[in-house]
Amino acid sequence: MHLFVSFILKAIAVFMKDVVLYEVEEVDHCSPGSVGCKAVMVFFQYCIMASFFWLLVEGLYLHALLAVSFFSERKYFWCYILIGWGGPTIFITAWSVTKANYNDVGCWDIIENTDMFWWIIKTPILASILMNFILFICIIRILQQKINCPDIGRNESNQYSRLAKSTLLLIPLFGINFIVFAFIPEQVKTELRLVFDLILGSFQGFVVAVLYCFLNGEVQAEMKRKWRRWHLQHYMGSDAKYQHPSMGNSNTTNFTQMSILTRGSPKTRRASSSCHEESFNI
Repeated sequence: MHLFVSFILKAIAVFMKDVVLYEVEEVDHCSPGSVGCKAVMVFFQYCIMASFFWLLVEGLYLHALLAVSFFSERKYFWCYILIGWGGPTIFITAWSVTKANYNDVGCWDIIENTDMFWWIIKTPILASILMNFILFICIIRILQQKINCPDIGRNESNQYSRLAKSTLLLIPLFGINFIVFAFIPEQVKTELRLVFDLILGSFQGFVVAVLYCFLNGEVQAEMKRKWRRWHLQHYMGSDAKYQHPSMGNSNTTNFTQMSILTRGSPKTRRASSSCHEESFNI
């Protein structure tokens, strides 16, 4: 949920930045006294960094699920919150203070090669990309070890195809695509970098949502259960006005029994168990 919130905030920040910088009629809208313009840029940089940090948190979380024997999600939850939202707050605050005191030019939207303050933002982003890439390699090794376990009596070619599928599925979730141009100087292949970042960066949230949400068996079972419950409530509500008042208790009892059957149906339980197996196989 926090990962998708960071994706949503990044998209909102991009639209806000474009409106402030490119859709106003005044030429001098980026004057040094324009506090609102600078605030939008600060929010934009914060959302960009937060999205990278939450990708890192996702990598840490999945690695902990596979590597730690007794993993307590509640124990590490607030640590993940501090990393995902608190880390960008510290670096963006430091960048804002230094820009305001030493390089207060325009709307803070122009990044020059000689701007040393830009490394306050760039360094933690590069570090998060590198750490996520290392976690990605570690998780692939763990999955390979589980596949090569002699206790699993399955076809070897099928196991390696599942490993390849798991590797491809983890690439958008970990943001491995950012490693391609992460450590290359920005003046090299500028147009190619721009196209690459726009296409893959813009569709990353959509791809992750499709792969890990809408194609998930447990999510699909939950959506079907909600749809059946809503349809049942709508049917019972429209049919209630034609029933005798003395039949109200029996209708309530029948509705409760049908709801229990809906929640505990074998089909739903099978979908839930299959989801857990899919999530383990990633």
